[in-house]
Amino acid sequence: MKIISILCSSLLLAASTFAADAPKPNFVIINIDDLGYADIGPYGSTLNRTPHLDRMAKEGRKLTSFYGAPVCSPSRAALMTGCYPKRVLPIPHVLFPAGATGLSPAEVTVAEALKAQGYATGMVGKWHLGDQPKFLPTRQGFDSWFGLPYSNDMGPAGDGVKSNFGQAHPRKEQGQPPLPLMRNETVVQRVLAKDQETLVARYTEEAVGFIKANKERAFFLYLAHNAVHWPLYPGEKFRGKSKNGLFGDWVEEMDWSVGEVLETLRTLGLAEKTLVLFVSDNGGTHYSVNKPFRGFKGSTWEGGMREPAIAWWPGKIPAGTASDAICAMFDVLPTFVALSGGAAPTDRKLDGKNLWPILSGEAGHAPPHDSFLYFKGLLIEAVRDEKWKLHLAKGELFDLKTDPGESTNIAAANPEVVAKLRAIADASDLGKAGTGPGVRTLGKVKNALPLLDKDGKPRAGFEPK
Repeated sequence: MKIISILCSSLLLAASTFAADAPKPNFVIINIDDLGYADIGPYGSTLNRTPHLDRMAKEGRKLTSFYGAPVCSPSRAALMTGCYPKRVLPIPHVLFPAGATGLSPAEVTVAEALKAQGYATGMVGKWHLGDQPKFLPTRQGFDSWFGLPYSNDMGPAGDGVKSNFGQAHPRKEQGQPPLPLMRNETVVQRVLAKDQETLVARYTEEAVGFIKANKERAFFLYLAHNAVHWPLYPGEKFRGKSKNGLFGDWVEEMDWSVGEVLETLRTLGLAEKTLVLFVSDNGGTHYSVNKPFRGFKGSTWEGGMREPAIAWWPGKIPAGTASDAICAMFDVLPTFVALSGGAAPTDRKLDGKNLWPILSGEAGHAPPHDSFLYFKGLLIEAVRDEKWKLHLAKGELFDLKTDPGESTNIAAANPEVVAKLRAIADASDLGKAGTGPGVRTLGKVKNALPLLDKDGKPRAGFEPK
């Protein structure tokens, strides 16, 4: 039985800024897959048109030092649990179909914490924290789920999951089972190329439907698009419309989806009652623009882990503003739980902090984090404080304030800074490599099976009703 215990004093203090009898706010997270830092207008894109995100940023607050992880599963684990990925999902890379491991059911997710407060909890889109029954979103606090259990490239090549729209399918198969589209714990269908084209529209319809169905109560919606992860499958209405090829088309369709969600909140009179957080899970791939940063997805350069992030809550979050304070996926749980008046778990360590003073623009408030660790799998590869970043393997030191592209190593001139940052990494209870005492048990099952067999037949118990 998962334990939701009493709020720690810092969360209680933040929650007290709202009247005790004030209605609970709604929460929406829009998580995009593989979106680069400068792939959207508010972060400098000149290739992709994103009018809805442009408006969201003008009405909200950009978080310009917001971190995910180098790849999908770890980033999502941090978002769900309030912890560094390694603490709760100690794996070297990402989770794969029919895997025997996943996020442990013993972890308390943000959905569970809010559900305990009476929230309706719904997820639409990509999960990627384990596809075995005990790991699914419906077992981790979500009342409902519609989406894919993992990335849209995980399946047989002949189904179109290893090639972009309009390209020939590779002949070489990689042994992965067919890609299933799920509703709760039922397989809706096998996903083929033509189905990939409809994912953004179908997810958007589901998300809007969830908001409308729960407009009279507090709700938490987690909308996790498979876009803009390779393979690229923009919908027909958007295909060929951008000046940046299939990738730009899909970014622009994703922006349309954001607009649909925000307009639904406005139309229903929920905008002033709802905190919306737009983020990407990790850095962009070679399709993306990660300027001014160095590197891409899969790395611990800034371009691999620093994400575009926008927080929007009309009347509560100051419009047209930005913060460069260090923030991360693991801050979502403590922030949302504090604002809901609920209870964060105190029987385990959390790494995240309540971001409300940052989101609300509270003057004179100390940054939520003095430092941040860059994990790639089980290895700490880098560490930063307010301005300095040290890559541990080669001892390269960069000043992120003056050199965000990490181009000039200034370690030799700053030995005391190098020593300070190495000491921060050495002190981590997660261990610099392998697993330290703070790493918790990974969820495991015996005899893992795919949700669809090689012929596309659903696993027993997951057939359409």
